[in-house]
Amino acid sequence: MALTYQPRLGEETKNMTDPLTKKIVLVVDDAPANLAVLSEILKPAYQVRAAKNGALALKIAHAPTPPDVVLLDVEMPEMDGYEVCEKLKADQGTRDIPVVFVTGHADPEQQQKGLALGAAGYLTKPVEPAQVLEKLAALLG
Repeated sequence: MALTYQPRLGEETKNMTDPLTKKIVLVVDDAPANLAVLSEILKPAYQVRAAKNGALALKIAHAPTPPDVVLLDVEMPEMDGYEVCEKLKADQGTRDIPVVFVTGHADPEQQQKGLALGAAGYLTKPVEPAQVLEKLAALLG
């Protein structure tokens, strides 16, 4: 499911901070359009790293400077978001990184499954920029 984003007047300068002190957000989605939309929403306030699959996400999460939070698509080929979350939460080096699932489905059972794996929350597609930024602000302070 492709996301769409229409910035509001003045939104591109909201939450501007020094690039050296910006928190790092890892966005994981197999759809390039979704990566682009989320990156556009986040770049004014956060450093954004993107991964097009679970294996790359795990590699980035283990980088010398790991992400402060992960926005993770549920439905991806090879390794779905639940498996990625499970691997992150099972690893001592990454278990404290908050994971927020981003999904096109609002199924309560799926949400319960993600929360049981240790996710910090859910966002549904198409994402609302204000909701994304509010969720990250709540998690990152």
